[in-house]
Amino acid sequence: MPRTIKPADLPDFDLAEHLSTDEDIANYLTLVLEENDPSELTRALGIIARARGMSEMARASGLSREALYKALRPDSHPRFDTIAKVCAALGVKLVAQPVHRHP
Repeated sequence: MPRTIKPADLPDFDLAEHLSTDEDIANYLTLVLEENDPSELTRALGIIARARGMSEMARASGLSREALYKALRPDSHPRFDTIAKVCAALGVKLVAQPVHRHP
């Protein structure tokens, strides 16, 4: 007889554990940007920062660790300069592409 597994017994999935390379991070960030959801971008940057280590990210971005946590929490609305500092610390850049519109 197969054993029934309850959802509560499953381990929590942490995306940060799967973002181990620069390419993984860039691909994930690109997918998030395609969704055009500012809150999801903030969430994604928080996940990526955790994957890299918040202390390291704070040091590389020039932000305090507390400021970084505050800026990247799910309900925050960070300023663009903060996002730019975090992206620079990650070694990624945001890129604009034309949107192909059909007449």
